[in-house]
Amino acid sequence: MLPTPGKVKTVVNQPAVAIDEVRRWFSILQTREGIAARALTFLALNASRSQEIRKACWDEISFETETWVIPAEHMKMKTPHRVPLSSLAVRILRETPRFMGCQLIFPSPRMGEMSDATLAAVMKRMHQTEVDSGRKGFVDPVSKRPAVPHGMRSTFRDWTAERTNHPREMAEIALAHEMGSDVERAYRRGDMLEKRRQMMEDWAGFLHAKQLAEE
Repeated sequence: MLPTPGKVKTVVNQPAVAIDEVRRWFSILQTREGIAARALTFLALNASRSQEIRKACWDEISFETETWVIPAEHMKMKTPHRVPLSSLAVRILRETPRFMGCQLIFPSPRMGEMSDATLAAVMKRMHQTEVDSGRKGFVDPVSKRPAVPHGMRSTFRDWTAERTNHPREMAEIALAHEMGSDVERAYRRGDMLEKRRQMMEDWAGFLHAKQLAEE
């Protein structure tokens, strides 16, 4: 009656930036130059996984509908995922240069796929700069470990739960998590795309609040 050992997994939470610190973190990120910093910005705005960002191609983006359709092979659950892009996310893309002969949006210097370590390095440098300046840096409020890119998904989830009235189901769909039983998933045909669009716009506004006020 017990599950097989292979099906029992220990959940390890990735260190995340605290909600009260994430605006300052995002503001500092905007001062960073380079394609990796731009990729991390896009990751944060969409609460995406590193793989989804590093493999993202221009033909997945519709500027007309302001939607990013991630193919199944790039997704952890191996099912396509639609992402409604906030106005800021669209602006980031429009300002991102395209490289001849390369379909990747955020390629490595050799026009191949950017490594996970490259994204992580941006956050490590941001944290270390804060520490070197005598501040505590960007650490997870629970584990006290320096935040990593994947932790931005947790920051987003905490924000939806603690600072908004957006439904839990909608936030889980945005994170491409499986929701409910097999039967429930079979009957739920939609992905709440347009409702999620407002949620992602709200998230972008929350992250970018300081810069928007200055503009």
